[in-house]
Amino acid sequence: MSDDAKFEDGDERPIYIAAMDAGSVPIVASLVQDAIFPITEMKWDRAHREFALLLNRFRWEDKPRAEASGRPYERVQSVLRLGDVTGVSTMGIDRHDSETILSLLDITWQEGEDGTGVVVLTLAGDGAIKLTVECLDIVLKDVTRPYIAPSGHAPTHPAV
Repeated sequence: MSDDAKFEDGDERPIYIAAMDAGSVPIVASLVQDAIFPITEMKWDRAHREFALLLNRFRWEDKPRAEASGRPYERVQSVLRLGDVTGVSTMGIDRHDSETILSLLDITWQEGEDGTGVVVLTLAGDGAIKLTVECLDIVLKDVTRPYIAPSGHAPTHPAV
C-alpha cells in the first residue's frame, strides 16, 4: 500500500490540467486566481466553438517554496481554453478598449440541463465573462517558463 501524494512531492513542471466535471472547476479556479491579461488576448473561435485567454498567471503552487527559500514570486504565461462554447457575453468591460488589462478572480460552473451549463469568469472591478457551453471542457496549460513577478509581491485581497 502506498501513501497519498503530498504537495511537496510535486515537480517543478508546467501545469497542464483539465476540468471536465464540477468538482474540478475549483482546482482550475484556484490556479488562475489573480491572473492578468490584456483584453486583446481574449479570443472566441465561433467556428471551432472554443474560447481562449492568454494569461499571466501567478504561480500559487510555487508560493510556499518561494517563501521558504526567499526567492522571488513567479508568474507564467498560460492558456485557459474552454471548449464546446455556444455563446459568449461580457459585463462591465469595454471590449473595444485595446489598452484594458483584466484580472481574473474566479471561475464558476452553473450546471444546466443534460450536461449543458454556463461558465462564469469573474473579473476584478465587477466585470464578468459568461460562456454558455454544451458541456464542461476547460483546459489550463502553462506555455512559457516562469518569470519573476514584476510587482515582487503575492496578490492579496482585503478581508471583507
